[in-house]
Amino acid sequence: MCGCMHSSRDQELHLEGDPSLSSAPTSTLAPRKMPKSISISKQLASIKELKKGSDLEKAIATLALIFRNSSDPDGKLGKATAKNLLQTQFRNFTEGQETKPKYKDLLSELDEHTEDKLDFEDFMILLLSIAIISDLLQNIWSVKIMN
Repeated sequence: MCGCMHSSRDQELHLEGDPSLSSAPTSTLAPRKMPKSISISKQLASIKELKKGSDLEKAIATLALIFRNSSDPDGKLGKATAKNLLQTQFRNFTEGQETKPKYKDLLSELDEHTEDKLDFEDFMILLLSIAIISDLLQNIWSVKIMN
């Protein structure tokens, strides 16, 4: 996929309440600090900077937390886990896409990815690519905006 370098400083999450976590930068790609049993909404609520965050900021933070909760200790997703996340957490975007050539190409690219695992950047590119070609996005564009 992209293979671009990303700054851990750009992806910091500071967790409120634990001085050791809030005093040092915490990359979203770092090993998990929160057990999977804590809901995403509670994890979001624990991030001080997001208390007054925009919907878009909270959406990106949600993506980062889901990725982190699903990734291995090295901050990477196995291909099978990535596909499972697409089917379980992104199914409204992937439903009905299975027979479309662009969708097949994206999954083929995932299968042929030179590494066995995806980092956060590659996973985000995959999600955005699928969202862009999805029927759901077309439906979203057609929604009338109420004033």
